[in-house]
Amino acid sequence: MSNITIDPIVGEPEVLEDVTPEQIALADGVENDPSWLRLKESATKLQSLQVKDGSVPVEADKAEASALVDAIVESVAALAPRFPHEAAYLTALQADFRKWQAAGLEVPDFLDSLVEFQPQRHRIDGIRHLVVFPMYTQNGSLDRHVEALVVETIWPEFIAALEAGDYGNKLFVSLRLVDFTPGYDTNSAVLFPETVAMREIPPFTWGAIFQDREAARYRKVVRAASDITKLELPADAAEMLTDQELTERTFVMWDIIHDRTHMRGDLPFDPFMIKQRMPFFLYSLEELRCDLTAFRESVKIQRGLDARLAKGEELTDVEEQMRSTGKLVQYAVIFDRIFRFAITGSRVRNYDGLGGQLLFAWLHKKHVLEWRDVELSFDWDKVADAVVELGDAIDLLYWESIDRPKTVHWLKAYELVSSVVTPNPASVWAEGLPREVLAGPPKGYTDLVMDDEFPLSMFFEALDKKMKPVIESTVGITAKTEV
Repeated sequence: MSNITIDPIVGEPEVLEDVTPEQIALADGVENDPSWLRLKESATKLQSLQVKDGSVPVEADKAEASALVDAIVESVAALAPRFPHEAAYLTALQADFRKWQAAGLEVPDFLDSLVEFQPQRHRIDGIRHLVVFPMYTQNGSLDRHVEALVVETIWPEFIAALEAGDYGNKLFVSLRLVDFTPGYDTNSAVLFPETVAMREIPPFTWGAIFQDREAARYRKVVRAASDITKLELPADAAEMLTDQELTERTFVMWDIIHDRTHMRGDLPFDPFMIKQRMPFFLYSLEELRCDLTAFRESVKIQRGLDARLAKGEELTDVEEQMRSTGKLVQYAVIFDRIFRFAITGSRVRNYDGLGGQLLFAWLHKKHVLEWRDVELSFDWDKVADAVVELGDAIDLLYWESIDRPKTVHWLKAYELVSSVVTPNPASVWAEGLPREVLAGPPKGYTDLVMDDEFPLSMFFEALDKKMKPVIESTVGITAKTEV
């Protein structure tokens, strides 16, 4: 989940603009174009002269920075014919760089070009975008420095069919990293408009995820974790570890359902939780709710199409893709949550980590996951229903909390989590909050949540020691670097 600090405003869906195959092909191999290489080098050098807010404050650096801006603008102009669908954006981008340059390279403002950048209008498999903005990169750098990327859209036919049907999400864009500046040589797997330096907040009409990075990271982590835990993977799950494109498509299906879930369902509070300060386990439940909704819907799709096959019906190629990928989404949610989320990052209010711990412990208590004779195993015939049951429990918590005060919702959420994952033995929440805190403002509740309110279990402590080098090695990973 992102750590954005401004309020996203959902805009109206845009109409798809026509782009011919010949126009799409213009950007093939652009990552080797001398103009791109000059742009990338210039942006990287400029970053070293910028401070956190994106400005170049040192007077002695401004001549060099201005020359680098010249190089960036010239490079964008040279590359623009290879991206005809981005003509309005690339024109506005050059103007924004020139305005920044003329204003003395103070805090940059790229609102005008951001408004013209509309990748959701071109959800066409294989179409590329040139992206240049002063921005921070989530899970990477918090500095709003000039970053440059070449990205490629992942939009297979079955995803287009899902989006046109029951899973409409006009803001969702799925991408593949082709080449990028150092800000994306990190764990960042998203491109969000709210990260761009701008004078005011416009309606945000898109959000992008790099499914190639998610897929490559997943393949490397799950391959190592299954070896360490001696987990025997089902054949279709094992195939994901050798097929990058298959795994990318799986993550697109997972993410398009996850992303739309934040605004749907029985929601007792702002689903984005941007302006609220609350116990971190609430964030855990919201992210897990969205993942388990993607899981549940994938089960529904798979089982519905399986039933048609059992009746002797023939499926179209698109329907078969939905059916087979729906099954793979289920593996991806379980293994990414358990093997990566649970042990990635620090133990300071790690809400994604707690979500992974919660899923593991739930499945273990339901006896559909077993750790015995130093081997991990699953009862795959029962796993789907057990995972859906956890999703139902979170949904029930949300539904009931519509009629509860906020702090009571927090207490009930803690009750759900602590019934599955063991709290820290020093926890005040587990012992019972003092009456004066219960009678006081919400801040008192939040202040008493420990940084590591739910420590790792012995299983995860041991797994963390073995997996740490593998997880650290995935920083900056792409389909090209994962083998």
